[in-house]
Amino acid sequence: MKPWPLLLLLPITLLAQDDPWDDEDWGDDDEAAAWAGFIEAGLGTRLHSDPLLDERNTLEEVRWRIESEWQPGAATVSFKADAAYDGIEAGWDAEIRDLTAAFTLAEDYDIKLGRQVQTWGTGDLLFLNDLFPKDFVSFFAGRDDEYLKAAGNAIRVTRFSEMINVDFAWTPVFEPDVYLTGERYSFFSPLAGENIAPRPPLTAVEPDEKPANGEFALRLFRTFESREIALYAYRGFFKQPTALTANLEPTFAPLTAIGASLRQPLGPGLLNVEGSYYRSRDDRDGSDPFVPNDQLRMLAGYEWEARPNFTVGLQYYLEWTGDHSRLIDNSPSPEFEPDEFRHLLTNRLTYRAGRDKHTLSLFTFFSPSDSDFYLRPSYSYRHSDEWSLTAGGNLFGGSDAHTFFSQLQDASNLYLRVRYHY
Repeated sequence: MKPWPLLLLLPITLLAQDDPWDDEDWGDDDEAAAWAGFIEAGLGTRLHSDPLLDERNTLEEVRWRIESEWQPGAATVSFKADAAYDGIEAGWDAEIRDLTAAFTLAEDYDIKLGRQVQTWGTGDLLFLNDLFPKDFVSFFAGRDDEYLKAAGNAIRVTRFSEMINVDFAWTPVFEPDVYLTGERYSFFSPLAGENIAPRPPLTAVEPDEKPANGEFALRLFRTFESREIALYAYRGFFKQPTALTANLEPTFAPLTAIGASLRQPLGPGLLNVEGSYYRSRDDRDGSDPFVPNDQLRMLAGYEWEARPNFTVGLQYYLEWTGDHSRLIDNSPSPEFEPDEFRHLLTNRLTYRAGRDKHTLSLFTFFSPSDSDFYLRPSYSYRHSDEWSLTAGGNLFGGSDAHTFFSQLQDASNLYLRVRYHY
């Protein structure tokens, strides 16, 4: 984690106070601060072994969360951190998921500065215009869904007005996704033509840490009656290391994206439509096989309560790769390149019973173009306000080893988590 935004919190917080040295204010703030969190034990194991890895488990940890919120004067300081012992890596790890100062400037502007988890867009586990970092390693291992969204160091400014609202996020140092490295899951390598688990684990070449390589994300949004409309823009890099350097090292290609979304009630449910155009700045004609091509990504979804306590959500997602014929003509392994049109269908079924003490859920991904799938069944039991239990699975499959879900077949797992809230 880069420390600079944490150091900036102190002066920003002091400036936001009416009188930072007022003893009475300090006393009130101490009384207002409240600490909470949880302790969780989790275990996940593969349904069958991966011949490239010695470890059978995908999750083996005890996690301690601590969080609080403090209001010194006009600012709000938030803190959320995890400490975890990972039995697979046989070591302790600590992560700050939120350490921010938030305050209002000139009435119309909200500022949030520091390490934070950010999100926008309309997709359910599908991200088109949400180009903030994700943690797929945690997601596939069986950790809570909140860990799919990774934290990053950023400055976020939001301006509200009657005409249109503006959301701007600046990440000075590029924050990639937590991607597959071969450490916990093997993955398909087009260069090798098979799954690999490199030792040492794969490390991608990241952009130089300079202002020109920061990430800029913009959202213009407004609600008209019950209709939510948003426009998006992003300038940074692809979040996964899908490009190669001249030395055939994985790296992150420059990316510019623009998009839009709509969400509104329709019939008994809620409709969402979203689209985004990804412009690969280093491969404008699509002929470089070592750099991702331009893509048009589109999504349509609908969610409704089919019966009391039973909710259904459906999504259709499309990736259209531009200049596809040039990509195939110039690729050293055209058989492993993505189809020009990749289709993906998702389905979320959720049933709640016993005054929401029991929750059954099934989320499915199925790609008819890739002929692969990913199933996420889960069951949650809330025994009390303090104790809860979650069991579930991550099940992968497909016909071609090189597609995204098929490459993870040996990572299919079942998991169990027990959590105590305090």
